[in-house]
Amino acid sequence: MLNEANTAWVLTSTALVLLMTLPALGLFYAGLVRSKNILSVLMHCVAIAAMASVLWLIIGYSLAFSEGNALIGGLSKAFLMGVERDTIMEGSGLPETVFFMFQGTFAIITPALIVGAYVERIKFAAVLLFSALWLIIVYSPVTHWVWGGGWLADMGAMDFAGGIVVHVTAGVSALVIAIMLGQRKGFPSHIQPPHAPWMVMVGASMLWVGWFGFNAGSALSAGTDAGMAMLATHMSAATASLVWMVIEWKRFGKPSLVGIVTGTIAGLATITPASGYVGPMAAVILGLVGGIICYIAVEVIRNRLKYDDSLDVLAVHGVGGAIGTLLVAFLAGLPGGTGLAEGQTMIGQFGVQAIGVGAAALWSIIATVIIVKICQYTVGLRVDEQSEIEGLDYTSHGETGYNL
Repeated sequence: MLNEANTAWVLTSTALVLLMTLPALGLFYAGLVRSKNILSVLMHCVAIAAMASVLWLIIGYSLAFSEGNALIGGLSKAFLMGVERDTIMEGSGLPETVFFMFQGTFAIITPALIVGAYVERIKFAAVLLFSALWLIIVYSPVTHWVWGGGWLADMGAMDFAGGIVVHVTAGVSALVIAIMLGQRKGFPSHIQPPHAPWMVMVGASMLWVGWFGFNAGSALSAGTDAGMAMLATHMSAATASLVWMVIEWKRFGKPSLVGIVTGTIAGLATITPASGYVGPMAAVILGLVGGIICYIAVEVIRNRLKYDDSLDVLAVHGVGGAIGTLLVAFLAGLPGGTGLAEGQTMIGQFGVQAIGVGAAALWSIIATVIIVKICQYTVGLRVDEQSEIEGLDYTSHGETGYNL
């Protein structure tokens, strides 16, 4: 039976999650690159959003959410076959069209997150081919494992809004493609700072707002779970923002705008898998831990290992999502939390969570290597040196972001 209140909330959440990619993620990433590459980043986000939407209808949704086996769904819902205007998702009170759209916005933002790893040096054709294959080969199967009745769901994995499904897969794949693509010209000693920190802040602020749809919308109901998920999301983001600010202030003597909003995103990524299972105290703990560990991860990956994951996708999203996924086993029992499944222990649940993180990471590595190889042997992967020097805005798209 249709539940109109729940339907209204998920419709709203769907719009909020789409806002996270267009325009929020686009602005966040575009402000971080050099001015000669701003339009290329925005183009990546828009093109991925459009392409992922069509692929989600053709095959992605069916592979993720139709009946299949423990590893992958079937093709019974390709092109939404069998889904009528009045078809209601069993047990949810939602039209299946609304559930399809809500989950579709997740399928849009997850490959778009990876954009941050390869900005300023990748061919546009490679962006399209990589993102399309990644959505089908990595995102859809892992979604089925966790949310579509697959083997991790059977094990009782706790991933409320995408720590495993979204952040671990995107973060790990981002590092793989960054390594295979190679460093930007001049990295790490001659890379210029973000050209528009104000734009980064605007994008991050819109992400913060949109994340309420991401996490609270994942309750699929306008009730107590959504309310607590929203509260937990906000507290974790606020805490991690302050943590990042304090670390920079103490280390460099000046807190930066880009730094504090990077902390915001780290807190949001960390709370995502736990958001519907924990209370406000646990959210503050996750924001504190996530802010510290993600900051360290940025330092290690960028400055010590010299991997050019350009906009820190693994360090912020991958590491943050993994932390939240693992720690929910210990924090769900704190005040305001849901607790664990009957008969489950914290150590037992931690083991399940670790298996989920490890399996998603391993599959992301294997599949991404294969996908990148396909791109290299078909459309090519990296632009030539002259195009990189001139900037992708003009050389790839024939436009410029600024006419000065």
